Amino acid sequence: MPEIPAEPTDPTAGERPRPHSLAELFWSFTTLALQGFGGVLAIVQRELVERRRWMTQEEFVEEWAVAQIMPGPNVVNLALMLGSRWFGLRGALVALAGMLAAPLAVVLVLAVLYARHAADPQLAAALRGMGAVAAGLITATGLKLLPALRRHPLGLPACLALAAATFVAVALLRWPLAWALAGIGGLGCVLTWRRLGPAATAGTAR
Repeated sequence: MPEIPAEPTDPTAGERPRPHSLAELFWSFTTLALQGFGGVLAIVQRELVERRRWMTQEEFVEEWAVAQIMPGPNVVNLALMLGSRWFGLRGALVALAGMLAAPLAVVLVLAVLYARHAADPQLAAALRGMGAVAAGLITATGLKLLPALRRHPLGLPACLALAAATFVAVALLRWPLAWALAGIGGLGCVLTWRRLGPAATAGTAR
């Protein structure tokens, strides 16, 4: 029987979504940055995880945790990490430019306008209202990330206990952020390492 020619395969089949050029990376982070009025965490999670699917929820939680303990703005740290992962040093610089270039121009214009109208009581009231919206955005994003914690090695109850301890330490006891990260964050790292210890040891032995 004559052989049936094999169907051509798509070389991109099965690939995870990711930016395919530095230009796409730049404009993606520029778009992300220009949406970040009042609650950038919510925008970053929606754009990178839900819309573009460049990261899973679990990856976002892990990467954001690393970005948060590094010096500097969290979202800028995350942009540098992701740009470097996909395109090396050039990608890190392009992602950083996307995060800062257009927002810098917008902030300068808004700063001039605010300096002229800072004494306006209506403007002050409007800004206080935006603060409430920002708090709601951050709370909603935290609730969205809860399913990722269910697959954490410590389990959801332990993760929620650590989150509650962090809230009490920072919001109620007024601990400096460095103390909370070193104390409660260090405890979380140790507990996770101990939980993963037997599995990691078994994998190494094989």
